[in-house]
Amino acid sequence: MRILMINGSPHPHGCTDTALHEMEQVFQTEGIETELLTLGTDAVRGCTACGGCKRVGRCVFDDVVNAALEKAETADGFVFGSPVHYAALSGTMTAFLDRFFYASGGFPDRPVACVVSCRRAGSTAALDQMLKYPMISNMPVVPSQYWPMVHGARPDDVQQDLEGLQTMRQLARNMVWMLRCIEAGKAAGIPRPGHERHVWTNFIR
Repeated sequence: MRILMINGSPHPHGCTDTALHEMEQVFQTEGIETELLTLGTDAVRGCTACGGCKRVGRCVFDDVVNAALEKAETADGFVFGSPVHYAALSGTMTAFLDRFFYASGGFPDRPVACVVSCRRAGSTAALDQMLKYPMISNMPVVPSQYWPMVHGARPDDVQQDLEGLQTMRQLARNMVWMLRCIEAGKAAGIPRPGHERHVWTNFIR
């Protein structure tokens, strides 16, 4: 099994990375392969709603989004992590997720864990924003024992957030359990749920 982890922070070894690393240690102990992709400081442009991805199967802007989509094809599950900027996801992570999901339509039936890190507040608003992506894409959302967030202005601060780190470890264990349940279901012949073609309804008269 393989999990693709996306770090939406401009700091490759910052607070978000600290939280994701706590999860990664659990995955490795459980024999789950991981790959961490850090968005860093490279510019990630926003979606222009051009519709080109529907024709070519990938975003027309060839950057880290397409690289991630290629890696996602062989991933069994995903972890998305982002710092909190003004009670929302980082601008880079927002642009990335908009294009990642718009170009792919998501990856139905593959579980997703969402993680945010902040100094003090805005975490629940950012988490709510991030959850919108898998929940509109038929992707199971992995829970934990508390909202999946860590607190601190620096990685050393996050290391002192014992509750947050414990929440990360439980989130990772729940992800492993969900992946193994899905695998066991496939082995038992339980089919994936059917997905009806999306019906677009406009209520503007």
